[in-house]
Amino acid sequence: MSLSTLRLSTTHLRRVLALDAISGAGAAVLHLAFAGSLAGWLGLSQGLITAAGWALLAYVALAAILARQVAPARGPLMVLIVGNVLWGVACLALAWGGDSGVTALGQAYLTVLAVAVLALADLEFLGWRAPVQRLAV
Repeated sequence: MSLSTLRLSTTHLRRVLALDAISGAGAAVLHLAFAGSLAGWLGLSQGLITAAGWALLAYVALAAILARQVAPARGPLMVLIVGNVLWGVACLALAWGGDSGVTALGQAYLTVLAVAVLALADLEFLGWRAPVQRLAV
């Protein structure tokens, strides 16, 4: 098996989407409930952390809907994949992009977040490119 033929079954894709929704919900709650404390610890603005929390809730809703579908819709799934890639790149840019005031803990947090989000994007992409299975009618 080569990397170009690697695919993720629909069952495994749905599990990855559920994991994405659950981890995203946890991050959203963390960002919304503790934005003030996180701002000081991470060297990020409270507004940015709160906005990220609200954005995550919208993302979580879509991921949860897709996770519950028998065969997740390809268009919305690609929206999640692109969102994860952009989120991961933004985290890395914020952490390592220069004089932004991000603390060492903030750099570590953003880097771990980016790696996790990019790994989810990769797994979701493997499921997206799997052959579309049609249900018998």
